[in-house]
Amino acid sequence: MTVDDQEVFRKVAREVVEATPGFEPVGEAASGQEAMELVDAARPQLVLVDVRMPGMDGVETARRLSAAHPELVIVLISLEDPPGAAGTTAESGAATFARKQDFGPALLRDLWAAHGAAPGA
Repeated sequence: MTVDDQEVFRKVAREVVEATPGFEPVGEAASGQEAMELVDAARPQLVLVDVRMPGMDGVETARRLSAAHPELVIVLISLEDPPGAAGTTAESGAATFARKQDFGPALLRDLWAAHGAAPGA
């Protein structure tokens, strides 16, 4: 599932997920609040959350998703490394941080191998 206020990145993320064997997109949210509502219906295993969003930012969204669904693999994403990225990631309950410009099939597989389970498991 992808959570990002920018439609263009949600589209790119969906295309990357669709192009990566063993993965399939299950939902998209344009805000943290929308993500909180969608996660129960979509039942994702991996959630990409943009750090910078209006309203509930990505760190708070990750914190709430992690608290409500500790089984989720949450990846904070942004164009830039946020100041204190490691601490921010850990305190939010996210598994890791990734830069948007590095997101592609290889990174998706690597993230899942490091923090999730085998695709399709």
